[in-house]
Amino acid sequence: MAALPPGLLGTLDPTSDRAVFRQIADQLREAIDKGRFAEGAKLPSEAELTDHFGVSRMTVRNALSILQSEGLASAEHGRGVFVRPRPPVRRLASDRFARRHRDQGKSAFTVEAEAAGSRPEVDNLVVREERSTPEISARLGSARKVLARRRRYLLDGKPVEFAASFLPLDIARGTPIAEPNPGPGGIYARLEELGHRLDHFDEEVRARMPAPDEVKTLRLAPGVPVIHLVRTAFDTEGRAVEVCDTVMAADAYVLAYQLPAT
Repeated sequence: MAALPPGLLGTLDPTSDRAVFRQIADQLREAIDKGRFAEGAKLPSEAELTDHFGVSRMTVRNALSILQSEGLASAEHGRGVFVRPRPPVRRLASDRFARRHRDQGKSAFTVEAEAAGSRPEVDNLVVREERSTPEISARLGSARKVLARRRRYLLDGKPVEFAASFLPLDIARGTPIAEPNPGPGGIYARLEELGHRLDHFDEEVRARMPAPDEVKTLRLAPGVPVIHLVRTAFDTEGRAVEVCDTVMAADAYVLAYQLPAT
């Protein structure tokens, strides 16, 4: 069997208290991070790794399983283990809801997709009146029924997030907000046309592992977490006019914020 190219992978440290399979995973991870294995490239076979490190095949399999659980690699039956292509990174900037974007007739998702050089799409759109959950009612100020807008966002055909917006019925019912396509600038532009000039947004962000339905909806690889963001929009009168509950594929985003120092 041909040896692996020199410098591609190192050797094990027999003095380390770190398990051998984890040392192998560490070396493969480093090789991926440094570009020695490009996206979509096939990793060395179990036999090659077994020969290179002088370990059992089960030890190699455990090492490869770590990379798969981290979302760095994926196994293809009968072909081997490959470096998983990563989706285009979209920068979630702090100014994504700036009024200038609405004035240009662009939604926040469209603006960010264009900045990333990607093609934005929206599918699985459902707009309907629903009974509010206790959490949404508390955020909106005791609204019992809401207009819900549920949708999934894709970049270049790959799903990266899905979101549900909840608006008080006394604001949204019978307006373009209740239509599948609310028009240029999205629902925030329509809210301002209805007299609810937006003042600020409160956001809560946390990371967690996805639920099974989220894995399916976002087509997540094993080991990829999600970013769960809940945003509340307030008008200049201090009223909460929308709550947006969003789940995003964590490997498709960079959170970028400008924070004042005074």
